[in-house]
Amino acid sequence: METNATNKKLIYPELSYLLVGVCFEVHNDLGHYGREKQYGDLLEKKLTALRIPFRRELRTMQGSNILDFLIENKIVLELKTKYALTKEDYYQLQRYLQQTGFRLGLLINFRSKYLRPKRVIRIDKNPDSAFM
Repeated sequence: METNATNKKLIYPELSYLLVGVCFEVHNDLGHYGREKQYGDLLEKKLTALRIPFRRELRTMQGSNILDFLIENKIVLELKTKYALTKEDYYQLQRYLQQTGFRLGLLINFRSKYLRPKRVIRIDKNPDSAFM
């Protein structure tokens, strides 16, 4: 059973900081009015250039496309281009983490003027406490 102290530890800190840095580069290159596919394509180029192993998936859920990157088979990187993230965005990523067994998800909303990446950690007991 995980304690509160365990929950507060960073999961994959070096890789997650590197990914956040790459996302900031993408945001600086394209601004905040691009389309999700544009951000994904540029992110794919940058990850390839850095030789970071990833898998890009496009799947359909409830009539909308969801673009995910699976980084080093450890971290789910979910891209959004919305004016504001909702609780449903967090819950959606939390459900995906629970279904796949991954422990860490990064939720990136490129539409915002200032990029504020969100970390979502899989916690099986209480999903509401998993958002940081």
